Amino acid sequence: MNDLAGRRPLKVRELTLMTNIAKWLSKKDITPNQISIASVFFALFAGTVLLVVNSGGSIWLMWLAALFIQCRLLCNLFDGMVAMEGGKSTASGELFNDIPDRIADPLILVPAGYLLTGFSWGAELGWLAGILAVMTAYVRTLASSMGAPTLFTGPMAKQHRMALITIALLLSPLEHLLFSTPGYLLLMVLVIICLGSLTTIYNRTRDAYLYLESPKKELDHPKASEHV
Repeated sequence: MNDLAGRRPLKVRELTLMTNIAKWLSKKDITPNQISIASVFFALFAGTVLLVVNSGGSIWLMWLAALFIQCRLLCNLFDGMVAMEGGKSTASGELFNDIPDRIADPLILVPAGYLLTGFSWGAELGWLAGILAVMTAYVRTLASSMGAPTLFTGPMAKQHRMALITIALLLSPLEHLLFSTPGYLLLMVLVIICLGSLTTIYNRTRDAYLYLESPKKELDHPKASEHV
């Protein structure tokens, strides 16, 4: 988290409220790494709530899961802001910045699939969404390690996945109340996440390939094509 060029561009960082909260956190005995780890716990809370709903809990608990997802995203926002703007970045910061996200996505998406009890392949769809979410980040990290720019291209980057699943969890209880359907909205969202993640994986792989194989890149970095 000590490379500004490698940060995901987010306009929300410029909001006065977020800046003030980040400054407040920076003055406390709280490290960016601790905030990153907290994001995993919020994802775990969200996933646990979804499993409770699947086991017969109130469908309105989905709103609580949606709240935990947003808390997870706030942790993802503030760990970077405290590290960079707060001057608390560490050499190991990137590990804590990246690994928790790879854990958090499946903790949310996989339980969401288990809510689709009206579909025989609902659980498999949740697992597929979780795996593809991890793959989008894997391609970005691999490309960056090979010398390509950090790729945050979509259409299904982390914030997009979490926005869609949050909307689905907020509206699903209303869908059930008004139409008594078996979760078509959540099903549709998970399908969109899977298809969007596949497209994102392709786009990031293509962009990395074009950059790494471009003649201009070879001129700028003559050793980039050498096998080691």
